[in-house]
Amino acid sequence: MKRFAVILSVLAVSTGVLAQEGRRGAPPPPPLEPGASQAEVDTAVLAAPDNLRAQATVIKWKPDFTYTTLRKGTNRLVCYDRSGFPTHPAFSLECTLNGNLDRVAQNLKAEALGDRTKSEAMLTDLEKNGTRVKPEFGSIWYHLEGPDQAHARPHMTIAVPGATQATLGLPENGRGGGVWIMNPGTSTAHLMTPGE
Repeated sequence: MKRFAVILSVLAVSTGVLAQEGRRGAPPPPPLEPGASQAEVDTAVLAAPDNLRAQATVIKWKPDFTYTTLRKGTNRLVCYDRSGFPTHPAFSLECTLNGNLDRVAQNLKAEALGDRTKSEAMLTDLEKNGTRVKPEFGSIWYHLEGPDQAHARPHMTIAVPGATQATLGLPENGRGGGVWIMNPGTSTAHLMTPGE
């Protein structure tokens, strides 16, 4: 009987160690690029879901709407800090799929006008003339924004460019209390969820 108790104890300890190893078995975050700051990377990824954060790419936008890579990730998520950019709150982080970066650059260029009405007019013109960059269908946009980090709130949308009620079967307004399509029929169409 003592042997059985010892075996059970060894199995219990082994299982516990294996479980810990499984948690520790996740790959470490990729290294920073030369000149990158760990603080900048740590801040930018705050908008990302916990399970994607450590392997996300992190970039820093330049005034000419190009970017520098601070950390090259291993998943498709890319995060960046927009804090203090024109038309954004003082604290503003965003993450999306790396295939959406051309659209983000286009957004930043319009927002650089510094006036929301002018920015929207520029983006509307791009939409009308067919040069508005479309986001990847089904890509998620994660935001964390507020007057400061302590008061920032998360928000998430799912890009469905061109979607309408007829194509997705979802309403085009939120009056029903469920998921709905905002900006239907445009490249900006995205799914909104109550409480987000």
